[in-house]
Amino acid sequence: MPRGRPSRESIYRQFAEALSELQRFGGMPLPAESSAIWDDIWHLEAHNSTAIEGNTLVLREVEALLDRRKAVGAKDLKDYMEVLGYGEAAQWVYAQATAPDGYAGEGLVTITEVRSVHQQVMQRVWDVAPHPDATQEEGPGSFRRHDIRAFDGGMRPPPWIEVPERLSTWVDEVNLFAAQLSSLDVGALDPRDIPVRLAAIHCEFERIHPFLDGNGRTGRLLLNLILVRLGFPPAIVFKRDRVKYLDALDHADKGEYGPLAELIARSVIDNLHRFVVPSIAGPARLVPLQALVVPEIGYNALRQAARRGRLDAHQGSDGTWRSSRKSVDAYLQQRYSRE
Repeated sequence: MPRGRPSRESIYRQFAEALSELQRFGGMPLPAESSAIWDDIWHLEAHNSTAIEGNTLVLREVEALLDRRKAVGAKDLKDYMEVLGYGEAAQWVYAQATAPDGYAGEGLVTITEVRSVHQQVMQRVWDVAPHPDATQEEGPGSFRRHDIRAFDGGMRPPPWIEVPERLSTWVDEVNLFAAQLSSLDVGALDPRDIPVRLAAIHCEFERIHPFLDGNGRTGRLLLNLILVRLGFPPAIVFKRDRVKYLDALDHADKGEYGPLAELIARSVIDNLHRFVVPSIAGPARLVPLQALVVPEIGYNALRQAARRGRLDAHQGSDGTWRSSRKSVDAYLQQRYSRE
């Protein structure tokens, strides 16, 4: 493990503390009330999740396409349609953070919703570039009717005839997980429980591979559907972590969920600190230093200032430094005065 890199167990503890902190702030903000938060997540997720699958659009092109429906650049039409379809599906997923479409009483996720997410993700791109091996029964939202060879890492999808039953079992497991969480105090759980369970759920969906194409994008969106309906921030797997992510899926397929659980936990923590906490915490409220980063000063500089006593901050028993926006503004003002 590289020097200075937090251990996996410490990441799990940070994940649990982040969720407790979010609950103290009153939970995730409404998408309608905090559109800037969700738009930033939307752009990054649509860009990175499609880039993992080979999409060539850069972030500014994704932003222009999603915000203004403007195709900037000279990329293949297929690439634009991939991002547009994914972006539309992601918007529906984010809306479920506060306005679920009738899932109450039916469980956290339904098979109909799984198929609907895939249809939203794939319909636009399928219209211009359908899968060459697809039958009429295998379009967007329809289960595959082909067997798929084992992947390079060894993951072996089941025969297509088993997909409906396997996916039904997967949905039952997701809903059981949600029911167990709702009956427990999240703060009383072993810190690793939630990330490891999420990793197992995500890996099993990818193992089932219920559709002929688009399973990776659909699986990552379903993971975020589960997260936001549980009241957590969505996760973003960055394209720079593609190899790490695929390797983590291979380990999870062999029963070693730690690498994938850590990747998911890190992403949720990062999104919470980067996008959510700065917008929902008042100027005098103590929050982790990661949530107070601004263009004028980065995390390492804030931590050094806290350690030296120049920034009014407090280090908790978990080792996390916390300060407030008000204290950071005061420190920056003093620093500029000295300069």
